[in-house]
Amino acid sequence: MNSQDPRTRELAERLAQVKERIHAAQQGSTAPTLIVVTKFHPAADVLRLRSLGVCDVGENRDQEAAAKATEVGAIDAHQLRWHFIGQLQKNKAKSVAAYAHSVQSIDRGSLVTALGNAMVRQQDATGREALECFIQVDLSGAYPDLALAPQPDGASHSGRGGATPSSIAQLAAQIAQASGLRLAGLMAVAPLGVAPEPGFSLLGELSAKLVSEHPEATSISSGMSHDLEAALLAGATHLRVGSDILGPRPLVR
Repeated sequence: MNSQDPRTRELAERLAQVKERIHAAQQGSTAPTLIVVTKFHPAADVLRLRSLGVCDVGENRDQEAAAKATEVGAIDAHQLRWHFIGQLQKNKAKSVAAYAHSVQSIDRGSLVTALGNAMVRQQDATGREALECFIQVDLSGAYPDLALAPQPDGASHSGRGGATPSSIAQLAAQIAQASGLRLAGLMAVAPLGVAPEPGFSLLGELSAKLVSEHPEATSISSGMSHDLEAALLAGATHLRVGSDILGPRPLVR
């Protein structure tokens, strides 16, 4: 792989376009952390991205993430940071603790306990840094009319998962007190089929309240390919962009 590789050139062009969007939309002089979501794409693409200066990649399935982290690490990791952004089962905590820089989908106390226990063992064995922890928040409360809105297929609108706003304080305290974990902030995904602004506004309010109790927890992970501008306007510090950089998911895995 080199600068003449067609796939590398494609990724470079797509990455540049996304960075232009970010630069145009960012508030202030501090650039957000861009996490390139590489799910369903091969480890070779992760290496291509690294050659283009990408430091942060995201995955939402442990089996795929662990395999890629092993493959990429065995070749040339160069301090690549892996962010776990999907729903996580407790029995995967040990695996995730071995490679992840952050877990952005913490939504219950039992998961905090499992990650804390796994990180204590991991730090004893390797001396690795603390795991950054984001509390995933359900933003459906910002859309009170959604529950009443009929859907063509009979399905309901989804808050896309996460803890209720009322449970943030308890989860934050648990993370802050756990050995091997570091409370980073909040993460959320705007509900499908609606404008993201109300949800991101709510997330900003919840973040300000969290920071008042935990001054170190200033991170907000919220924007994706289709709504990164709205996220940045609302104060996002981390963006999770996949398809606009990597293109469609491969048809053959």
